[in-house]
Amino acid sequence: MTNLTTMSGFLLVTFAGNPEIELLQASLFLVFYLVALTGNMLIITATSIDHSLHSPMYFFLKHLSFWDLCYITTTVPRSICNSFMHSGNISLWECILQCFALTFSGCAEFAMLTVMSYDRYVAICFPLRYEIIMDTSTCAHLVLAAWTSGLIFGVMHTAATFSIHFCGPNVIHQFFCDITQLLKLSCSNDYIPELGVSAFVSLASFVCFIFIGLSYTHIFTTVLRMPSAEGRAKAFSTCLPHLCVVILFFSTGIFEFLRPTSDSPTVLDFLLTVLYTVVPPTFNPMIYSLKNKAMKTALRKVFKERKLCLIC
Repeated sequence: MTNLTTMSGFLLVTFAGNPEIELLQASLFLVFYLVALTGNMLIITATSIDHSLHSPMYFFLKHLSFWDLCYITTTVPRSICNSFMHSGNISLWECILQCFALTFSGCAEFAMLTVMSYDRYVAICFPLRYEIIMDTSTCAHLVLAAWTSGLIFGVMHTAATFSIHFCGPNVIHQFFCDITQLLKLSCSNDYIPELGVSAFVSLASFVCFIFIGLSYTHIFTTVLRMPSAEGRAKAFSTCLPHLCVVILFFSTGIFEFLRPTSDSPTVLDFLLTVLYTVVPPTFNPMIYSLKNKAMKTALRKVFKERKLCLIC
């Protein structure tokens, strides 16, 4: 058997021998990617330009949108190119970089969602002390912690995955270098360290999820005690979009993690993977914008300024 770490790379296979479906997949991915790119860039632009959005909540949202862009850009553009070129070849170093970038951005995004839940907890439960607790220094350190956690987990996952010996064939039944598929190419039980890293990351994610759950338990308890219906509505309008994004991101990820692996991947396996790699970054901007009046106002300003620039 051959150690593939000495070879040129791997072959990504989704719908082998069916170019029509490949082109359909590429077209749908292109639409999803353009929607995700437009939505997240608009949020980044609006939160950067509009001074009314220069608050901790939108500061964290800007970073979340950045990670959404990184998350979907890691896999989708390469898949689109492969489908149109009818070629699934990917070099070893490209595969390593893709695994690292996907894990880095995914873990950093979940850490950012945890930070955002803490921000909402402080804003709702301690409104009078909010500006003192969530000052500029605290916000910067929280964002740095999210980046650092993503970097650490990304390095750990990538190092553990590519320290194993791979045996032929060098075929990955996915549209990107999926760690689960890579482990199937292992020669023996030397993938145990990667399973250990996966268990550690899963434990950290579970702790984050528990923290988010506890934060929202306190938030909802506080909101329901508010005497003003208008105050309750305003509090829910700032918290529910974040909660929806957390549920979307965590549920799709855990569903993919817990589903049984198949030696013969099906279309359903492909769709489930799309559910956690493509759907969250695409729909997150819509979720945050639909019920947020401040964001809608800021986006209108961006479009008006853009229109005036074009006229001038």
